[in-house]
Amino acid sequence: MFFRTKRSGPREYLQIVRNRREEGKVRQEVVGTIGRLDLLKESGAIDSLLRSGARFTGRLALLDAYEKGEAPPARDTKIGIPLIFGRLWDELGIREVLDDLLLRRQFQFPLERAVFLTVLHRLTETGSDRQADEWQKDYRIEGIEYLALHHLYRAMAWLGEPLPDQDDATPFSPRCAKDMVEEKLFERRKDLFADLTLAFFDTTSIYFEGEGDYLGEYGNSKDSRPDLLQMVVGVVLDQKGTPLCSEMWPGNTADVKTLVPVVTRLQRRFGIGRICIVADRGMISKETIIELERHKIDYILGVRMRSQKEIGTDVLSRAGRYHEVEENLKVKEVLHGGKRYIVCVNEEQAKKDARDREAILMALAERLTKGTKGLIGNKGYRKYVRIEKDAVTIDNDKVVSEARYDGKWVLATNTSLKQEHVARQYKNLWMVEQAFRAMKSVLNTRPIFHKRTETIRGHVFCSFLALILMKELKTRLEKKGWKLEWDRLIRDLDHLKEIEVSAVGKDVIIRTELRGDTGKVFQAAGVAVPSTVKLVNRIGSDEA
Repeated sequence: MFFRTKRSGPREYLQIVRNRREEGKVRQEVVGTIGRLDLLKESGAIDSLLRSGARFTGRLALLDAYEKGEAPPARDTKIGIPLIFGRLWDELGIREVLDDLLLRRQFQFPLERAVFLTVLHRLTETGSDRQADEWQKDYRIEGIEYLALHHLYRAMAWLGEPLPDQDDATPFSPRCAKDMVEEKLFERRKDLFADLTLAFFDTTSIYFEGEGDYLGEYGNSKDSRPDLLQMVVGVVLDQKGTPLCSEMWPGNTADVKTLVPVVTRLQRRFGIGRICIVADRGMISKETIIELERHKIDYILGVRMRSQKEIGTDVLSRAGRYHEVEENLKVKEVLHGGKRYIVCVNEEQAKKDARDREAILMALAERLTKGTKGLIGNKGYRKYVRIEKDAVTIDNDKVVSEARYDGKWVLATNTSLKQEHVARQYKNLWMVEQAFRAMKSVLNTRPIFHKRTETIRGHVFCSFLALILMKELKTRLEKKGWKLEWDRLIRDLDHLKEIEVSAVGKDVIIRTELRGDTGKVFQAAGVAVPSTVKLVNRIGSDEA
């Protein structure tokens, strides 16, 4: 039975109706008319009727008691992040790989669960193991009930401990448990790769305040923090952007000394025919580029457009037709001085750059009417002004020159890859950069409690595992045709909770509403959305 409204003249009446089958057809029969809808609403009669009937159903009676304040305080736990990434963790085989490696070790706690907890924390927030231990109290994560802070420390150390067999190590990177995890994960999925002849390698430096006895060294900081200890981290991706492995070495090691032996090691570990270095030009020195070319190692490098005169005067100004690669990405190839360049354009970004410049010029014009003090110290203003003796004016030639860079970036490459493939591989770096930012936030935690190289190495590897889960979810969403903003996606998932309420002799779990794109994420990951309301029986199982 159900409620139905029926209009009679200017008024609406509320009826109770039931369905009945007659001669093979479903017909509706009016059980009774309750009264005029407007009067029932005004008097609160509908609420009283429903509340009276709720006592005959366990779930509604409990919800009614909760709303009236007759139930004890509810307990709520977040479930979205553990459900989605727990499914991906299992389906990618990470749990199985870790459990297999741990069979010979007699740890007295579930080490695989400690690693999983750390990775989940990395996906949502950044911070130390101590912060992760506090963070997990708000989540329902399977199998972590008996984990303590010292278990997280021990798990990180196990991942980064050098193994007895060091045949495949380099002077910079000893072979560890994390290498075995990478190789076993690769073995599980290598038959899915159509082409293993090429992989892509990106590096960055990470500073921290620990006392790593091997990794923590002073060096050429890419974060402009030469005062702090740092390490260098590299991540290898296949042609589809799937992470293969991570590499780490001391912060005072020059790129030219590390990249060639690391490339050789990677080729041995995974049977990759060629490695292509993908990075911003500022990350790789001229000496390293010469060394890469001498060893016939491919590279794709972002070019500093404004500081290299030939890019602004020759490459960007070269006539040629752009080819659309995907939404908001067009490319064209330019050969200049024996080098190959790929010019890329994002038209949406170009419009934004133009708007931002117009806003700066309007503010600059207004500022000039009030005097010139402080103009030169403002980087936003400085590149648009002309100084002639005591006069400061807007330089229109500089404005026109700057407009040439709107929405553009230029890549230099020695590969024979198609121009669209070069552009796509460079765009894949956003995932690596996101993982790097998470690593940096962890290692910058003040104070950092990891003073051993092993635990620092394990922490960085957890960021790599988080990167694998990020890529897998992104791939599944794209197969559905959904392009979702990552940070918003995580916020929506983190909003999903289960609230446990007890009253009138019954226990019930209520799921909060799905916010934003949460439903799409559950569908893409192949996870069933929990029931809105579940009754919990006395032996602990749930009934939807």
